[in-house]
Amino acid sequence: MLIHLNDVLSCEEKTISRTIDLEMDSFDSDLGSFPFIRKEPVELTITNLGEEKLRIEAETAFTAAVPCDRCLEEVEISLELAISKEVDMKQTAEGRIEDLDETDFVIGYNLDVDKLVYSEILVNWPMKTLCREDCKGICRKCGTNLNHSSCSCDTVELDPRMAVIAEIFKNSN
Repeated sequence: MLIHLNDVLSCEEKTISRTIDLEMDSFDSDLGSFPFIRKEPVELTITNLGEEKLRIEAETAFTAAVPCDRCLEEVEISLELAISKEVDMKQTAEGRIEDLDETDFVIGYNLDVDKLVYSEILVNWPMKTLCREDCKGICRKCGTNLNHSSCSCDTVELDPRMAVIAEIFKNSN
């Protein structure tokens, strides 16, 4: 959702507060698409700091369905986001790129709330998701979820440097 910033820029020290529903229903990235099971509205506060500088503060929380990194069972992860950014509206898009300022959520005099939240989710996304600490994963050969049952596959893993010797023993039988 786009919020027009002209109103808050019209007067120094002016503050606007809004409650906004997120338009995105999932978090989509190179890692995959993760649907939101629950999402709270974004509590947004924009304050004019003077000299065409804004402080953007936002709070939201959501729960997403993410597959376990070991067994691929669905896990619910919850994130609570507290965002606080200062934006210099005098700076051009090219100037922001030069300063490595990643404020792609401000387009002209509009604030894209979904982009703001998306960038914070990206930064706070967990590196590894497990259904439980002692998750056994899935069998590499048959695909059985080892948390629910065991399989009779040979689980011996030889050192790859010893593969030639293993072949000799295999051929001699």
